[in-house]
Amino acid sequence: MIAFIDDHRQAYGVEPICRVLPIAPSTYHAHLARRADPSRLPDRVRRDADLKVEIRRVFEENFRVYGVRKVWRQLRREGFSVARCTVARLMRNMGLRGRSGASLCGQRSATRRLSVRWIT
Repeated sequence: MIAFIDDHRQAYGVEPICRVLPIAPSTYHAHLARRADPSRLPDRVRRDADLKVEIRRVFEENFRVYGVRKVWRQLRREGFSVARCTVARLMRNMGLRGRSGASLCGQRSATRRLSVRWIT
């Protein structure tokens, strides 16, 4: 919606467009101010940006195996005060998923099937 207003503001103006769309002009201007000055971003957005870097670091350091619970516990050990649900939300947004124990054992079960086949 903000992009639409940006594209058409020269022709129609901000306030007439906002009267038609379900957005207040003050919301549009607040968004522009945040875009121009990142220090005006909400605290949650700034904290999320910092935490995403740390979550990615912990995930990569542990061979992309750690899930939400283990990443959260590692961050707590390192002194970060963060909720588990926050780690889950950020990992989901970044597309990070831990490996389950079953997927790590897939090769072993295939080897067992082959050895059983040769015995019988």
